[in-house]
Amino acid sequence: MTHTVSAIELDRRAYRRARGRRSIFVSLASTIVFAAVIVLVLMSSPGWSRVQDSFFDLDVAIKSFPRIIEGLWVNIQVLFFAVIGVAILGTLLAVARTLKGAVFTPIRLLAAGYTDLFRGIPVLLVLYLVGFGVPGLELTGRVPVQVLGTIALILCYSAYVAEVLRAGIDAVHPSQRLAARSLGLSHGKTLRLVVLPQAVRKVTPALMNDFVSMQKDVGLISVLGVVDAVRAAQIGVATYYNFTPYVVAGLLFVLLSLPFIRLTDWVTARAQKREQIGGAV
Repeated sequence: MTHTVSAIELDRRAYRRARGRRSIFVSLASTIVFAAVIVLVLMSSPGWSRVQDSFFDLDVAIKSFPRIIEGLWVNIQVLFFAVIGVAILGTLLAVARTLKGAVFTPIRLLAAGYTDLFRGIPVLLVLYLVGFGVPGLELTGRVPVQVLGTIALILCYSAYVAEVLRAGIDAVHPSQRLAARSLGLSHGKTLRLVVLPQAVRKVTPALMNDFVSMQKDVGLISVLGVVDAVRAAQIGVATYYNFTPYVVAGLLFVLLSLPFIRLTDWVTARAQKREQIGGAV
């Protein structure tokens, strides 16, 4: 049996397409006008020529780019290992905070104290404390500064990720646990196979935003003396007496985080669409 679309439905579809094209045109036009106004205001300001020479010198950008891109590779390496460490430690902390029973009270208190402590201390201070305090203990031989910076980032961001995951675990309906236990699953399997997958799905946008924020804070390891992108830009500024290397480093960090930001937006929109299925009037 063939399905025939009525003329009224065809008119509705045509109307929706026309409204969509009109919305796109208005969005593009308003964006172009806004950008043109901003550019006009900047270029007509009295000090624009001095700012252009100090921050947008193409020759300085070309000369400083190789060293900055080499330093950015250090940031990427630190970010890679920090993400793994934060995911593992954050999950353990979240699980520890959701343990039930009086016997687990010390573990819950320890996890709560950890998250309260490292969410309250600025990342920069933790970098100083770990980067200069741990070597001062002389527990081991010389530890690379990149490793110390990675540890500091893991300590800080695992506290944030743990709280996000804990919220996701608490958001899973208790009936899910009861159903899993009634099927014979142990507490560990219930948590691993039933609760955690649902919890992660509920808080995925928030988790991804935390990792986007960590991408920026990776540049703070330069305070420990690591020649990363930020430190390379500082060296370029001191070498050429020009601030253009800072702009180059900033653009590279934006390019590094942009794919993950767009992925975060896509995941958020997909989750909202899935939750609103059947709710549109």
